[in-house]
Amino acid sequence: QVQLVESGGGLVAPGGSLRLSCVASGAILRTDTMGWYRQAPDDARELIATITSGGATLYGNHVKGRFTISRDNVKNTVYLQMNSLNSEDTGLYICNRWRLQNGQRYDFWGQGSQVTVSS
Repeated sequence: QVQLVESGGGLVAPGGSLRLSCVASGAILRTDTMGWYRQAPDDARELIATITSGGATLYGNHVKGRFTISRDNVKNTVYLQMNSLNSEDTGLYICNRWRLQNGQRYDFWGQGSQVTVSS
């Protein structure tokens, strides 16, 4: 199993910035893709950003140009730098790590870090 622990969330004013971190432990593979999702009140998970082991990134349209995902493979950590935050960015940000093994996808999820954007 893989354990994921997020940190860095909190309350920030509109226009502000936050940096989320997610540390992975357990049965880690360096080839895993890591990412961030935001959980909606109906429990649906919306893609924020992903980053492969080689550093290729993918962003949701609503965060492009404002958020930056990065990873440190030595520290087994993925980061999400969030700038120019607005109220629509409010939500529970959940760390994800996934891999393909024998043609099957395996996902691991953290508990989430709450981000609230409000004046």
